[in-house]
Amino acid sequence: MKYKADWEETKKKFADYWNHCNTGRPLMHIVARRPEYEHLAKVPHPEGNYHDQICQGLDYDLDDSLKWTDMQDKYQNPSKLVGRYRRFCETHEFLAESFPNLNVDFGPGSLAAYLGADIGFGEDTVWFIPCFKDEDMFWEDDIPELAFDPENSWFKKHLDVVKKCHELAGDDFYIDIPDLMENIDVLASLRDTSLLLMDLVGEDEEIVRRVDQVTKAYYPAMQAMYDACRDADGGSAYTVFQVWGPGKCIKLQCDAGAMISPEMFRTFVLPSLKEQAKWGDQVLYHLDGPDNIRHLDAILECDGIDALQWTSGDAGPDGTLPDWDQIYDKAVAKGLSLWIKVYTGETVDDWIKNVDRVVQKYGSARTFFFFPEMSHDEAEKLISYADEHWSDVRGSYIEELGL
Repeated sequence: MKYKADWEETKKKFADYWNHCNTGRPLMHIVARRPEYEHLAKVPHPEGNYHDQICQGLDYDLDDSLKWTDMQDKYQNPSKLVGRYRRFCETHEFLAESFPNLNVDFGPGSLAAYLGADIGFGEDTVWFIPCFKDEDMFWEDDIPELAFDPENSWFKKHLDVVKKCHELAGDDFYIDIPDLMENIDVLASLRDTSLLLMDLVGEDEEIVRRVDQVTKAYYPAMQAMYDACRDADGGSAYTVFQVWGPGKCIKLQCDAGAMISPEMFRTFVLPSLKEQAKWGDQVLYHLDGPDNIRHLDAILECDGIDALQWTSGDAGPDGTLPDWDQIYDKAVAKGLSLWIKVYTGETVDDWIKNVDRVVQKYGSARTFFFFPEMSHDEAEKLISYADEHWSDVRGSYIEELGL
């Protein structure tokens, strides 16, 4: 890979991570600015001015020809998408287990658009416009069957952009499998969240059937995206979480679970998750927000989930906080690996201190740490510390469990 010299070693560490048997230090996502571009990181970036952003970070002298002119140009122009990301690769180093991969999402949850919703694009967000938002509509009587249509205009457009980006990127970097999303999260985008919550009570049997339709639509859509993104050996990268797997590497979630009871989760969501967890080869579960913790026991019943990622919510503390051990203890006891985002603190020394606690408890064989973009000097310090202090750490909790 053009921008990743040690890619074969990195693939081996990812494969071992999914199997909970990584050796050496934990997996770490560390993207560093090349020293000659460090001064550009301090250029003021006015809030709300997204024209100088690329996929990650600032523009680092991005040529005007690569800056978008409107929202279609931003999200649907393959040459500019690839050109902007290539500039990012040229100005950054992909260290430890980070690797170059381009996100070509049409927003999280684009399966809803394939099933009838419309998409709204903004400079810093994407949203879905419900197509069944009339409160007088009933699923059984007024809403058509939800079935995947390969001729759907949003699907064709999205797949075309993904394929063209893959062609332009070549072997230089991965194109990520987009976040199509699953289960009632998709229904919420089709219907409107508040109306769907009422439907869960009044039309429960019909909602079970409709979630099954969403699940059936998910497979051909995801297969098409996987086929468009996979490497020559069948490996793939998944958007946002910066993970690679030797097969179909996917994410599962249910953000709407924060608004429903454990009983409802087991009725409406769990059957779908159990199916999809078996379909993926490497499966990461995205647990989002404190109100979703109550569903953790049900989620851990899904055979096929390999790793857990926890998000504490908007502006919440990062994944190294001791409060989250209640989540990690259960996941590790079930045999899962952990994906942990690190950002609490002001310096790399703060990050080292916070991560050290997690490594000493859960070890290095099944942990992945996602760090913010940093300078080359900070990256060297972090990797040097990790090599010396975090290599082949068994972990006190792992010892306690006898794993």
